[in-house]
Amino acid sequence: MPEAGEPKIARASELGVRVDALADISALIGAAYELEGLILSEADLGPEVFRLGSGLAGELFQTLVNVRLRTVLVLPDFAAHGERFAELASEHARHPEVRFVHTEEEARRWLQRPRQ
Repeated sequence: MPEAGEPKIARASELGVRVDALADISALIGAAYELEGLILSEADLGPEVFRLGSGLAGELFQTLVNVRLRTVLVLPDFAAHGERFAELASEHARHPEVRFVHTEEEARRWLQRPRQ
C-alpha cells in the first residue's frame, strides 16, 4: 500500500497481465485502472512488442498516453532488441507519460515525482 500522498504504482506482473497481442492492451488498461503509475519489465512484454514493425509497441504506448497512465519500461539494455528499439527508448527520455529506464528503482523514482 502506498503511504498517504504517494501515487499508487504497480508492476504488470503484480496485476497478472502480459502484453503479447493487441487484445492484451485492453486487459492491461483494465487491470491498471486505479493506478497512477505502471511498471513494465521485459518479462511483461511479448516479442511482438519489441518488433517495431508489428505496430504493437506503438498501439500500447498511444493507449497509455490516451488514458494518461504514466508507465515505465524497465529494460537493462535498450539495444538488446535492436537499434530501432534503442532509438525509441532514447526518444522517450523526456516523454511525460512513457519512459524507459534501466532499473526498477529508477522507474519508481520517476513515477513518484509529480506530473510536470
